[in-house]
Amino acid sequence: MAAYLLLVVAVLSRVVPHPDWLNFTAVGGALLYFGARRNWREMIAPLAALIATDYFLTVYTYHYAFRWQAYATTWAWYLAVMALGWILLRSRTTFLRVAAGVVLGPTSFFLVSNYAVWVAGDMYPRTLTGLGACYAAAIPFYRNDLISTAIVAGLAFGVPVLVRRFSEDHAQTALASK
Repeated sequence: MAAYLLLVVAVLSRVVPHPDWLNFTAVGGALLYFGARRNWREMIAPLAALIATDYFLTVYTYHYAFRWQAYATTWAWYLAVMALGWILLRSRTTFLRVAAGVVLGPTSFFLVSNYAVWVAGDMYPRTLTGLGACYAAAIPFYRNDLISTAIVAGLAFGVPVLVRRFSEDHAQTALASK
């Protein structure tokens, strides 16, 4: 149930209007969580929801024609981050493993998506200087993606641990007072 609530938060973090400087999205943390907590068949729902969100934003918010080819890299990244959660966090969830997922998820998106923009777009010249300019322009987005993924993953993986520890401490205190 908590995983689907997190999916709703991820979708809303993309569709609810917010200031450009905020650029907060719960997608990376949610994908890590879904990968860690679900089997492969249950990953279809979050993937479908995020694909539908991409369609909605493109057609109804930005008023562009939808071309699935433009999203192939993003959708492959969605799957890759769920696979990262599956591989890294499914069997054993530790602070270090979550931190690794938090760094690897946004960093991989930064590297892959900006390379795709440089290769397929016409915003930057196809030179090393153009590639560097493409990556430099994306640094603020990367920073915010890293921060938002850390917050969401920290809450998604950390709150259950804190609740469990609080419950254990409360149970031990109750036993000690008897």
